[in-house]
Amino acid sequence: MNATNSKSALGDSGTIDFILSELQSVSEPEYLKKMAHFGIDVSKAYGIRVPNIRKLAKQMGKNQELSLLLWETGFHEARLLATFIGDYKLITESQVNQWTKDFTSWDTCDQACVNLFVKTPYFKLKVLEFTKAEEEFVKRAGFVLMAAAAVHLSKEPDETFLSFLPIIEREAYDNRNFVKKAVNWALRQIGKRNAFLHQHAINTANNILAQQNKKANWIALDALRELNSDAVLSKHKLT
Repeated sequence: MNATNSKSALGDSGTIDFILSELQSVSEPEYLKKMAHFGIDVSKAYGIRVPNIRKLAKQMGKNQELSLLLWETGFHEARLLATFIGDYKLITESQVNQWTKDFTSWDTCDQACVNLFVKTPYFKLKVLEFTKAEEEFVKRAGFVLMAAAAVHLSKEPDETFLSFLPIIEREAYDNRNFVKKAVNWALRQIGKRNAFLHQHAINTANNILAQQNKKANWIALDALRELNSDAVLSKHKLT
């Protein structure tokens, strides 16, 4: 499929059916088992490697309306494809909220946040909102947005990330697998952004340890291990 074909048939259910058939044609039953092993919801999935989905996305090009239609199918790989072809400039706050509520796997959460949501004007508001949520993948999204911003938003001021660190400290108690890994990810990426934030991230990790909460210790210790590594210290000329 090429971008021209996808754009010329917007809204046509036949277009969606064709894309789903294209996805199904590169599915691998054995890979479906691997997806399940890595904690991905496969209740409505084909079993397709992400590079194959990206290849199809590249052929299709950016297409916001088709992205919305693909998401509505509920198929796991169609939703990943939707995050690759969506146009962040056209995303509304309502879409961010709805898609986040639909998350059932860490990978769709991460791809939507990294490819689309962090680039919208709403990302800081959603960090504050989502990190207070009870739902596991909604809460994860808040911390994935922190991590994505630290890596991809080069013009974002240090003050933004300083404001995120108390949230990381506050929520470190949450021992749910997909939350704690995202909290850890956010802390590490903020600490690796520059020398100034590095020290503040170190302080945050130490504050988490001082909570004497066994559930929070892994987040802090794992982050300190990387932030104090030779690779990170030499990058920021801290050795």
